[in-house]
Amino acid sequence: MSALIQYNVLHYRSLGHHLPRQPRALSRSISCSVITKPRNAKQLNIDQPAVEVALEKSQTKPAVLAASPPARPKRRVILDDPSLQSTWSHRGWVASGSAVVIISLAECISEAATSHIWLQPLLASFLGYLIADLASGVYHWGIDNYGNASTPMFGPQIDAFQGHHKFPWTITERQFANNLHSLASAVTFVVLPLDLVFRQHPFLLGFIGTCSGCIMFSQQFHAWAHGTKSKLPPLVVALQDAGVLVSRSQHAAHHRQPYNNNYCIVSGAWNQILDQLQVFQTLEMILFFKLGVRPRSWSDPDVEWTEVEIHTH
Repeated sequence: MSALIQYNVLHYRSLGHHLPRQPRALSRSISCSVITKPRNAKQLNIDQPAVEVALEKSQTKPAVLAASPPARPKRRVILDDPSLQSTWSHRGWVASGSAVVIISLAECISEAATSHIWLQPLLASFLGYLIADLASGVYHWGIDNYGNASTPMFGPQIDAFQGHHKFPWTITERQFANNLHSLASAVTFVVLPLDLVFRQHPFLLGFIGTCSGCIMFSQQFHAWAHGTKSKLPPLVVALQDAGVLVSRSQHAAHHRQPYNNNYCIVSGAWNQILDQLQVFQTLEMILFFKLGVRPRSWSDPDVEWTEVEIHTH
């Protein structure tokens, strides 16, 4: 089409006519309506090479320079952030929590060895492991969806877990005791009295020791689920692949829309069951119709849940 227009313009000017200057909109209309088949160049007494050059130029497409996308800046992690570092208070709570868990398990083994009964304590320990995974899911669901930083007693944990959805990568930068001290302090106050009360009950001690230990270390399992496979200890990767610890791929689904599944962070054994039965969605509906409280997962994910990355400039 552009070649035909160019040719007709040359013909028109060769006859001594001049094209009037048209407004942009009108010139577009004229150029789009020209469909006349050109005459032979020799009949019009037009220089053949000049026409060929004009036609060749008109058929040449202008080069389009595609702007290359800017390089994605690397995420900036402030490793010396005080909020990610462990304090002596954090280490003290983790030590006390670990001590009461070890006491439970040691008492369980001692009583089982004395009574020569091993099956019941082993079954109780396995049950404690399963209950810990379920409890981690229920607790995770609750603090993800309800309350805020000013909620009594649970405020710091709620604020940390809800902020975790915006900055999930920070959990891999938290030091060990910093990540575990909140749960360790709770385990200390709850488990220590139980150790004293059930000293001669290996079945209960096995359940208490395993369940409380898995709950206390669930935040470390959680951190490993955010880790890079090449940077994790081989034993941790093997346990994740075997389903003993929550896997990276399974927990990654929790950080994608609709952000209302895969809450369990010990082994993740309960996640499929709870999600297929829509247990948490049912609880959310009950709480909404009974108390009028909306879970946070019902909100716009762009506001509350979307991961935010910090980039260097």
